[in-house]
Amino acid sequence: MERGLLWLPLLAAFFWLVWQGSKEYQKIEAYRSWAEQFERAKYDIYAVLGQKGSFITWGKPTPQGPIQLQTFSLQEVKNIHLLVDGKIVEVENPPQKGRTAELEFTFTQPGESVRIPFTEIPLAAEWGKYLQEQLKRLHSELIE
Repeated sequence: MERGLLWLPLLAAFFWLVWQGSKEYQKIEAYRSWAEQFERAKYDIYAVLGQKGSFITWGKPTPQGPIQLQTFSLQEVKNIHLLVDGKIVEVENPPQKGRTAELEFTFTQPGESVRIPFTEIPLAAEWGKYLQEQLKRLHSELIE
């Protein structure tokens, strides 16, 4: 009987892990169908992000699908910064370690900005480089 009582917590932990894995799988499947509408998309535990043309849409992943979706145009964006642990870093040379990584979009309207969280610094840097290039291209097209 003592051995059975020792195995009970392990059995409970196993079922909890299975339940967590099932929830994460549901999130990924919901993201997959959501992401089909975009040219470029990313998923992680903090946020989903999709780009179609000059429009960026992002929100929080859930098993039912992304929620709290927000959309903005790169034409409204003045600057894009990579933040690691709340500090601006270069997208070309990001640090190897840090607790948090975010892309910050500052808009042409004073005081407005959006921060999109990432789990991995290299992924945030890759998106930052790509979107900065898109932003430069859009701004140069508007000037011409």
